[in-house]
Amino acid sequence: MRSRVNSNKRERKKPSWVCIALSIAVFAAMVCGSHGSAQTKLTVSAAASLKEGLAETEAAYRQGHADVEFINNFGSSGTLAAQIDQGAPVDIFVSAAAKPMDELAAKGLIVAGSRRNLLRNTLVLIAPLDSKLRDFQGLADASIRVIALGDPASVPAGQYGRQTLSALHLLDKLNAKFVLGKDVRQVLTYVETGNADAGLVYATDAQASGKVRVVATAPESAHDPIVYPAAVVKGSRGEGTARQFVEYLCSPAAQTIFMKHGFTIAAP
Repeated sequence: MRSRVNSNKRERKKPSWVCIALSIAVFAAMVCGSHGSAQTKLTVSAAASLKEGLAETEAAYRQGHADVEFINNFGSSGTLAAQIDQGAPVDIFVSAAAKPMDELAAKGLIVAGSRRNLLRNTLVLIAPLDSKLRDFQGLADASIRVIALGDPASVPAGQYGRQTLSALHLLDKLNAKFVLGKDVRQVLTYVETGNADAGLVYATDAQASGKVRVVATAPESAHDPIVYPAAVVKGSRGEGTARQFVEYLCSPAAQTIFMKHGFTIAAP
């Protein structure tokens, strides 16, 4: 009889330990779940020329906002704007020109009051390090067979490039030499690899490369102002957080990072 009683006691104790273990597991799941729900993911579609500067700025921001995670999509501003127009889930758009942002705003796809002009850039003519090219006029020489240019249909740098060459009365002479890049970084790659004898990119792209040299700087009067606007996209899943980050991009801390990468600050 005594052994049966002891056996019953052991059986009665067993469920209590099971309950405790289950309680711990449930509590752990609740804690992990609460941490996961606090994380805000922001998808940023940005001009390819911003790649290094924006990545560093985001890293600096996360030092004080560990709950924010960034998912970056870099490309030509026109292509990125078209993706947003077609319903791509984007929280923040940073363009290398006003036009793509203007077009989205006209369609009601930008959150009112969130747009900020962040940065300015400079257009430059580049060539391989061993090139003898000296200026824009030299592009017409027979030794320059291929000139890389961003596709003007979607790449602002390509649009600025065509404007510049037109203003310098070179466009008609050079049309047969162009190879078009999907974004400004592809143009840079064409010149770095020797697949193009020259190219038109932003000063910040040239600064990021050790394989090309700047031949000449395009006169600012020869093209539209190169301004980078940023805005929150309508329908953002984290609009409040997205607004805060766009404001941070205008802060002295962020501006210092961008200036290190060769950008200048746009007038308010």
